[in-house]
Formats: sequence, C-alpha cells, structure tokens
Amino acid sequence: MAESGFHFAQPQWFWLLLAIPAVLLWLRFSQPLRRRGREYLYADAELMPHLTGETKHTQGSRWQVLAAWSLAWALAVSAMAGPRWDYQRISAFQPAAELVILLDISASMKIQDVRPSRLARAKQEIQDLLRLNPGIRIGLVAFATVAHVVSPLTEDMETLKRLLPGITTDLVRLQGTRLVNALEKAALLFTPEEQDHRITRDLLLITDGDFQEPGLEEKVRELRQQNIRLHILGVGTEGGGPVPYVTQPNGMAVISRLDDQELKRLAELGGGLYQRADYHNKDVRAVLEEILEEADRVQVEGQPTRVWNERFYLPLLPVALLVLYLFGPRSRYARGAP
Repeated sequence: MAESGFHFAQPQWFWLLLAIPAVLLWLRFSQPLRRRGREYLYADAELMPHLTGETKHTQGSRWQVLAAWSLAWALAVSAMAGPRWDYQRISAFQPAAELVILLDISASMKIQDVRPSRLARAKQEIQDLLRLNPGIRIGLVAFATVAHVVSPLTEDMETLKRLLPGITTDLVRLQGTRLVNALEKAALLFTPEEQDHRITRDLLLITDGDFQEPGLEEKVRELRQQNIRLHILGVGTEGGGPVPYVTQPNGMAVISRLDDQELKRLAELGGGLYQRADYHNKDVRAVLEEILEEADRVQVEGQPTRVWNERFYLPLLPVALLVLYLFGPRSRYARGAP
C-alpha cells in the first residue's frame, strides 16, 4: 500500500530506543556497587566526594540529566528514521530512443587501409559510442552472409564492451555481405511501435560498403515506413585494398573500396545520417545528437513519481539545545560532577 501523510522513511531505526531502558536498568542496578567500592573500606562515605572530586546531587537532579539524555537520544533516533509528510510529484524522464548497431564482419573488414584494420577501427567507433551514450538502449548485430544477434537491447554498456573483442571475421564461414537479412533481424529487436509509439528506433550500420544485393533499397524504405531510421558509418578509404584470401576467377585480387556517395545515398533513403569513421569521436557524436534530437520530440514521460520532502532536520534542532544544556557552563559536568 502506498504511504501517504505523516510517516517515517526508515522506521527500523526505532529499535535503538530500546537502549534507553537498557541503560536505565544498568545504572539502577550498578549504583550500589559504585557506592560501595573498595575505596570505602579506607575512608568514611561522607569524605569520599571530597577525596574523589565528586559533589553530591539530589536524586531529582540526577534524574533530570538522565531524562535529558534519553530525550536527546529519542530525538536523534527519530531524525535517523526520516520523518516526512509531504511530497512533490515529478515525471520521470529517459531518452526516448532505441539503437541497434549493425557491424559488418565480412572478409573485407580485415583490410588495413585504415589502422589497425577496418574491423578494429569499427570496434573503436562502437566503444566511443558506448562511452558517450547518454542512456539510450543499445543492441548489437554482427553480420556477413548471416546475421548474428550479439546482444539484444540493453542499458548495460559494460557488457557490450566486453563482447566486442570476441567479434571477428572468423565468426562466419561463407564470405559475402547480406545486409537485407541483417536489417530484418535488427528490426525484430526493437520494441514494437504498437506497444510504445513514443520511442524512436534507429539503426547504425558500420560497414565498408560493397553492397550488390537485390531488394536492399526496398527494405530500407520499408523500415522507414515503420519509423525506423538508418544511419551509416563508413569505414575504409577510397583507395581501398585487397581482400585477404579472396581472389577473382582469373586469380586477381579483389579490391574493396569505400564508396562514400553510395552509402550516403542509402542513409538518406533511410532518413538517417552518414558519417565517415575517423580517429576522433565527432562521427559517433554527430549520430548520437541526431538520434537524441528526434527523441526529444517524443519524450517519454513516465508515471508521476513521488519525491518526499525529508524533515529529518526538525528533531535535530531540540537535540542541539539539549546538548547545550548538558554540556553548558551550568551543567553538572561543567562543575566536575560525574
């Protein structure tokens, strides 16, 4: 049942109030012992206060001090228990976006026209994105001829970082690139629009291109109609390089080059942004800003949340006054009494 009105946030602290009767009982039963210690064997009881520096006090003043200490302790415990009775209602906010990264792991990603290699450069871009991520849920799909879901949508960026070193081109046996299949698998990871139409859905394709696949443009248009945007991060150079261990029928090496114009056109078709990967984080930062700008238009306003106004400081005010009374110049302690 939801709490309302006056209550304590941590009522278990009140168990400490049991210390008050425990201390009072100890004082009560230990008092005769303290009055009849061994020193009383060698001096009269009337002389002992002068020998030990103690002064006599009436039973009433002693109980006043004990009552003051008990009240101070009770108020301090009440402060720790967290008294509160009013609150404010706020709406929780989180970035209204989901992002699935599509990482190309075909053989051409081994080319070293960018250092240390295209695939290593792509992983570094993903690490930058995870580090800069402001709270977007991210999933990861690696693909070549077959797409593999490496991680579903998650907010755990550390787990995604730990998965990256194990992603290599050796995960696929048949070489080639089938992007349509990867796009279909990635789209299945998103929260269905009919369940929550307030979340933006974005794909980030990290690739060196070389797509010659029928039905690719139709698939990108279909995703766009489903409000799924496609952003592309191009890895490689226009000069390119030979694909390792892959040759043409005539024995000549297969050269893979980054086609900026084609990738840019595909990104525009998908309603997204195209960036070429570099050694700074400006590229992934631009993609994140584009995603968040769209997410701001469809902010997720969560269920109203109660934020209680804590009043723990109120019991501490009389505690301070009681401490001044107990240790002030007119207290029994200031006069040298026990």
